[in-house]
Amino acid sequence: MSSVFSFPTSILVGASSLAELPNRLAQIGMSRPLVVTDPGLLQTDAYRRFEVVNNGRWPVFSGVHPNPIEEDVEAALSAYLDAQADGVIAFGGGSALDVGKVVRLRVKRPTHKLREFNFHDDWSGLPPCVAIPTTAGTGSEVGRSSVIIIEGKKTVIFHPSLLANLAVLDPELTLGLPPRLTAATGADALTHCIESFTSPVYHPLCDGIALEAIHIIGKALPQAVHHGNDVEARKQMLVAAMMGGIAFQKDLGATHALAHPLSSICGLHHGTANALCLPAVMEFNAQRKPGLYRRVALALELSDTSDAAACRHIRELLSDIGLGGGLRAHGVTESQLDALTEQAFADACHQTNPVPVTKSDLRALYEKAL
Repeated sequence: MSSVFSFPTSILVGASSLAELPNRLAQIGMSRPLVVTDPGLLQTDAYRRFEVVNNGRWPVFSGVHPNPIEEDVEAALSAYLDAQADGVIAFGGGSALDVGKVVRLRVKRPTHKLREFNFHDDWSGLPPCVAIPTTAGTGSEVGRSSVIIIEGKKTVIFHPSLLANLAVLDPELTLGLPPRLTAATGADALTHCIESFTSPVYHPLCDGIALEAIHIIGKALPQAVHHGNDVEARKQMLVAAMMGGIAFQKDLGATHALAHPLSSICGLHHGTANALCLPAVMEFNAQRKPGLYRRVALALELSDTSDAAACRHIRELLSDIGLGGGLRAHGVTESQLDALTEQAFADACHQTNPVPVTKSDLRALYEKAL
């Protein structure tokens, strides 16, 4: 059976790289892009930096929810058509990037709702897109998918055509992130890398990228959380998050299957949900597949490369950046476990976990994470 490897996104990295945006837009044929972002971002230093570049030239849609819903995409479509836009600038965290990327499907087929998406339809010729992350977490700027809540469930819309034409990684845009959000988004990137590396799917390119990103995150994430104005640490986290976004095209695991319902049912930030579930899943996996995390431990430069040491280090790292404790401290209750477990078992991510998981396993993992 053949494998296909593809890393086509152009990526611009560096402090003040945002200033190059107008010239880059001209190169990819955009003259009137719709800026897709969220309302909270409009009051940030990152957006003020963006306004200097925008200078009022480009229309803005700022109606994206923290966990985006189908209605966000519909509203973005209306804004795109009203503005007679010819492309999209997705500016913000993973939610804004996901909506900005996927609204182009609706532009292509305005009579078809997102819930009617068919992978096998012709999606060639989507409007161009530039993705500019203001958090270092999801890696959505280089991803082939968008996660949108449709009819109460987190739904992954996947197609290679969703790739952005250009990703701009400017660490100055992340300097204003508070420590808690820096930690949650960084934990998301870390989870992407650990789960993609340990997924049994064959993709050695992604394995190498994931391990190097784990190495970078182990050093840069605590620094970015505790010393938020460290531009180099911020740059390293943006690069590592982007690498995680590339790596998890290989696939993810049970942590993400558990985390997705925690966002759609309980409203938890996706990165926080991952952080609260990751240690329990790693310990579960290591018990059933000894040696699974040896190379993760090596990437983290641990002298002890046992599974136990790797799991303990990840738990301690997450605690150090303020993401210790359990789900109960974040408002999750035992009464929600049945609904959470049903959605987690229906989530495809656990199918590429390094060891098989049953529905009862997923419930037990929720209980341990409480």
